[in-house]
Amino acid sequence: MRLAAVILAAGKGTRMKSKLPKVLHQVGGKPMLGHVLDAVVKAGAEKTVVVAGYGAEQVESFVGNRAQVVYQEQQLGTAHALMQAAGILESFPGHILVVCGDTPLITPETLSQLVKCHADNQASATVLTTVMQDPTGYGRVIRDEQGRVDRIVEQKDGTPEELAVQEINTGFYCFAVPGLFDALKQISSDNAQGEYYLPDIIKIYNRQNKVVAASLCNDPREVMGVNNRQQLAAAEKELRARVLNRLMNDGVTVIDPAATYVDSTVTIEPDTVLYPGTILEGDVKIAGGCYVGPNTRIVSSIIGPGCRVQYSVVMDSEIGPGCTIGPFAYIRPECKLGSGVKIGDFVEVKKSEIGNNSKVPHLSYIGDSIIGKDVNVGAGTITCNYDGKKKHRTEINDGAFIGSNTNLVAPVKVGAGAVIAAGSTITKDVPRGALGVARGRQINKENWVKKGSK
Repeated sequence: MRLAAVILAAGKGTRMKSKLPKVLHQVGGKPMLGHVLDAVVKAGAEKTVVVAGYGAEQVESFVGNRAQVVYQEQQLGTAHALMQAAGILESFPGHILVVCGDTPLITPETLSQLVKCHADNQASATVLTTVMQDPTGYGRVIRDEQGRVDRIVEQKDGTPEELAVQEINTGFYCFAVPGLFDALKQISSDNAQGEYYLPDIIKIYNRQNKVVAASLCNDPREVMGVNNRQQLAAAEKELRARVLNRLMNDGVTVIDPAATYVDSTVTIEPDTVLYPGTILEGDVKIAGGCYVGPNTRIVSSIIGPGCRVQYSVVMDSEIGPGCTIGPFAYIRPECKLGSGVKIGDFVEVKKSEIGNNSKVPHLSYIGDSIIGKDVNVGAGTITCNYDGKKKHRTEINDGAFIGSNTNLVAPVKVGAGAVIAAGSTITKDVPRGALGVARGRQINKENWVKKGSK
């Protein structure tokens, strides 16, 4: 059957105490709304509508061309929110999946199960339910003597007997389009909140003798809404556990899952080992046979096979096969390292390319540079790339040897096989195979200490 989806994403999320729309808060490296968008598409939705309200411009900017955005200028309840999609979907020849934008843990499998239940029962409406030990705050699913869904009662409107029910409405539905938007117009705001509740459509459909079905979600965690920072942290923890379990099932070793933080956007090949304190964020791709951590942060970078990265930060860069990074290295954005490169302790590299088998072992800064292959950069080397107004490039060609405590004042080039004497400040190009020396002559004053003490 043909399927569309409506994602309800208009709420401000007052308890988040944030200027950012609630659905744009990140879980697992992606806004909550992004997880829900992914889930409905994987469940088969061919058209998606996002109902935006608070921070609508930000929501629309994030959604881009992944869905159509409609606006709920006043947040008058979930039924009113769904009505905003009428102009786009009332003639849609199929069924509509209605989901909440603040439920990042929902899986495509559960949504597909909901749709299948809806189709199997040839229902006009199907509600996704789950059973919670503590259902406080959720609408209760009240069934009739035959076990059919009779109505859904909100927390503030329920009697003590109704509130004792543990089966709750998750806020996820599947509706047949015919008759849906006419039924929405019949919903009243005569309730404790003064809102138009979407669950009230169940009573309307029952009065019309339409089929109302229910699909049970076995894992209540999937339908957990995020309304405050504590729930945001709980969702993050659950999603992180899912990601790590998937990685371990795929052949990645995670030494301590409780101390390893991996976004859902990360891909890692088998036989890589993640040590405690590893943080992987954004579009990270790590090849097999790597050792990452401990206490390492990698953001939106590519790590080649067989690399070792420990106690370091790598951001928006590409690391070639067999590289060694750290400890205590900082690879800043737009770096590209060839194979077998060593970046040692207390080395910072920024917007630079470093060729195969070159080494920057310790205590150096490499910025806006191109370094060839088989280059050795001695301890304490600084590329002086900024003149106070502009950044300039340093070029070190293949096989060059840079002595310790060298300053390379850009723009400057060091030729292939050239040698820079330790302690030099190089301001002019050094030709291929030459020795560059730029330091003051040493003067020793005999008996200076003895004379100075009198």
